[in-house]
Amino acid sequence: MRNLSRTYLTIGLATAALAVTACSGGGDDGSSEGDGESYRVAYIARAQVDSFAAWLANEMQSEADTYDDITLDVFDGQANDEIENTQIENAIANNYDAIIVQANNGEAQRPYIQQSVDADIVTITTNPRVDDIEGASSVDASPYDQGAGVAELAVEEIPENARVVVLNGPGGNFHSTERRNAWEEVFFAERPDVEIVAEDIANWNKDEALTLMEDWVLANGEIDAIISMNDNMAAGALEAVRGDSAYDDILAYGVDGTPEATLLIEDGLMTATTLQDASELAELNMSTVHDLLTGAEDEVNVDIGNPVITQDNVQEYIDLYTEAGLIDG
Repeated sequence: MRNLSRTYLTIGLATAALAVTACSGGGDDGSSEGDGESYRVAYIARAQVDSFAAWLANEMQSEADTYDDITLDVFDGQANDEIENTQIENAIANNYDAIIVQANNGEAQRPYIQQSVDADIVTITTNPRVDDIEGASSVDASPYDQGAGVAELAVEEIPENARVVVLNGPGGNFHSTERRNAWEEVFFAERPDVEIVAEDIANWNKDEALTLMEDWVLANGEIDAIISMNDNMAAGALEAVRGDSAYDDILAYGVDGTPEATLLIEDGLMTATTLQDASELAELNMSTVHDLLTGAEDEVNVDIGNPVITQDNVQEYIDLYTEAGLIDG
């Protein structure tokens, strides 16, 4: 397998570990209501080792800068429920005006999100949405539709009697569960000839997926396709077979549409992904939290779109990422 044709930049995705990063407002676009009031917003990010979560955290910071009445503090949950729950509690204790939570495990964070609502703090769940919390708002995408988009392609593309492996996100995570449900209903129900030779949780993590794939190759030999619930894990699995000519034609499907994934698709190493646009999510989160804080809205629940990226349209997204500085042109 060839190396990526261009460099995928982390755009400071590790921009210090984001243990706490303050983004003071100061944008010149006139987003403020002009009443002189300033709002403190805490964003509890899932984990900076997850490339999509790191991308989203950076986009949230950038978008917060366009509001001169919002200061955003970003906290790294480190993919750890206990850490994330403590951060939510601390944000409540520190009297933030709003708390935006990117849950690691929605059910584990649910009681703490409820505490935020009960404290009369503007509360938003995002990527994933945590449903059925009265008084909380949400900004998300449809994970089922994201999975279905690539699964529909796979029905036609994965060869007859194929042997596939499946990589899942964290147990209990809404996005992982719903993407996997979509694959089950859209692909596996239509393709009973396909055999799953291995399936496991890799927690959205590239290194965990690489290790699993190395083991699966040794245990199973022939593998025709990688079905992954996000791009990061798909990239790790592909790395495990890099340079092995026996896997030159392996198919690989992901979700997120990360800059790295677009380069893998361009090079013919990855087959398809569904875009989950961190920039669009950040814009909607910031406009939503601003509307809620200023009283323009009482509750908001909104989704972004889910375009599928393949070799046919990948250049469009590479151009966008290059212009945004996410890919080194």
